[in-house]
Amino acid sequence: MKRDIGKGGAGSEASRAHGAHGTALEPGLYVVATPIGNLGDVTHRALHTLVRADWIAAEDTRVTRALLSHFAIAARVVAVHEHNEASAAERVCASIARGEAVALVCDAGTPGVSDPGRIVVEKVRAAGGRVEPVPGPSALTAAISASGLAFDGIVFAGFLPAKGTERRERIAALAAGPWAIALFESPHRIAQTLSDLHQALGERDVVIARELTKRFESIVRLPLGEARAWIEADEDRGRGELVLLLEGRPVEHRPALDPRAVLEMLLAELPVKQAVALAVALTGARRNELYALALELKKQKKGSDPFSGTKGKKGI
Repeated sequence: MKRDIGKGGAGSEASRAHGAHGTALEPGLYVVATPIGNLGDVTHRALHTLVRADWIAAEDTRVTRALLSHFAIAARVVAVHEHNEASAAERVCASIARGEAVALVCDAGTPGVSDPGRIVVEKVRAAGGRVEPVPGPSALTAAISASGLAFDGIVFAGFLPAKGTERRERIAALAAGPWAIALFESPHRIAQTLSDLHQALGERDVVIARELTKRFESIVRLPLGEARAWIEADEDRGRGELVLLLEGRPVEHRPALDPRAVLEMLLAELPVKQAVALAVALTGARRNELYALALELKKQKKGSDPFSGTKGKKGI
């Protein structure tokens, strides 16, 4: 997610308050969340960590330097992005092994949450290094808090695959579950995504949260079937960073089937072996128990049939 470096901020007084290095950080990796838009959302702990780290691993050094400049923080910044993360992780591990503290940041929000950072964290952990989260602003939790959606659980799916079979399969898997769904989406795919989601999920409400904490922030809730038309009615509605929240739908559970009743109906038309096999599949009951029950039912039926013990006679 991108940060609007121009909105908000704690100002020079806050910058000077965090300008002294003070106590050094313990060696390790510090995963630092940075503002998603409004710079006033930066935490004291984040500034404390960025000031005291030996160096900062950043998704885009230009974006991070603008943030540091705003708070008058002088720090060494090194690029660690999706194209060099694997090799850069080795450098981070070596630095920590030498007793240094490294702060990991992305352009906005939290590293590793739909942004680079996961590989670095994984490698540092595998090497036995210290990994400490420095939580802060989050587009996901911000959108959820202002959505008004009721849910028992929520699935965060990040960005959907751009196209093809993988995209269709991902959407189908999300549609099959009962949970609310959270997605990030880019402006050039938002209309198609809303259409694809409606086709797979049917009618339910969607919350479209755009440019959270930034100047043109907007949060709307509407039926999913109307969402694409709403986006396309005004080109500004599809601009910027977008979070989608879709209400969940409980999976309807059918009443449990009575194994005895099912078996009786099947035995009226099928041999014992086939009837038992189908009854197991339908009810989930144990095969041995159903087989014993089938034999008992057949025996009872035979005993109650008044013609079961007579032999046919030729003529009268």
